[in-house]
Amino acid sequence: MLDLHLQNMLAQGAGAPDLCDLPTEAARGFYGQICTMATVPPADVSVTPHQARFAGQAVDVRIYKPHGATEALPVALYFHGGGFMLGDLEGYDAVCRQLCADSGVLVVSAAYRLAPEHPYPAAIEDCTAALGWVAEAIRGFGGDASRLAVVGDSAGATLATTTALLARDAGGPAIAFQLLVYPQTAGGHDGDFPSRVQHAAGPTLTARTMAHFNRQYYGAAAVAPDWRGAPLKAPSLAGLPPTLLVLAAYDALRDEGMAYGEALGAAGNAVTVVEYHGLAHGFISMAGAVPAARLALGQMAGALRQALV
Repeated sequence: MLDLHLQNMLAQGAGAPDLCDLPTEAARGFYGQICTMATVPPADVSVTPHQARFAGQAVDVRIYKPHGATEALPVALYFHGGGFMLGDLEGYDAVCRQLCADSGVLVVSAAYRLAPEHPYPAAIEDCTAALGWVAEAIRGFGGDASRLAVVGDSAGATLATTTALLARDAGGPAIAFQLLVYPQTAGGHDGDFPSRVQHAAGPTLTARTMAHFNRQYYGAAAVAPDWRGAPLKAPSLAGLPPTLLVLAAYDALRDEGMAYGEALGAAGNAVTVVEYHGLAHGFISMAGAVPAARLALGQMAGALRQALV
């Protein structure tokens, strides 16, 4: 059964357009409203905007740090969602503040270039640069890169796990933990994913919007051209860090997320899969209106704390 609080929230937004039916800039503005209208109140943590540079690549970041920290803190590098074409640092500000406050971990929220202006693999390049910068420079902001996690939701979760795979293949930076919230892992490719049909009409993310995102990011074929956009198709998933995979039952991406969790385990990795049965795609930004989403956000912070502190 769909969570009653979520049902009420969705009823209040009945009649709103699907994101794929809006021009790009209008969709970005609307998505920003979606991300902030039901999120938690901003937690009181220190926030430092910064332009990170690594290997000639500039990436805007926000660094979230608990007040009063006197020692170097573990670090969670966060990549926001939005189908690779929507979302920004401001829309995920409250989420990152709360993760920082609840976990006691230093959170670095990293922006990346968006499609269609910057198609595949621009976002991957930016996220890889952000990881390199954190490993190289975060001690100057009070972080300890030897205790590092990558975190993301939706498209950001796909970017997080791809970043982890690329770091493994490059021999570093070392990642101690990955926290992936309802990732797209098949990159638009076909598979045994009944949830795509079962939840094609939402309740939040629709199949039409997913196809639109994929066309804008991957190109006219609407599928990832290589495994970097479809981590489920990576040649090997061995040697990845311990993983918490967070899924929503009412989500078209649920089954490919579950398939990725099973593949991680089959490759010998430590993986925990948690599915929230009454929630839908995007719930991480609903914690101010949906108590179960707030519980999930707290549990994610607890997992970060346990894995890194």
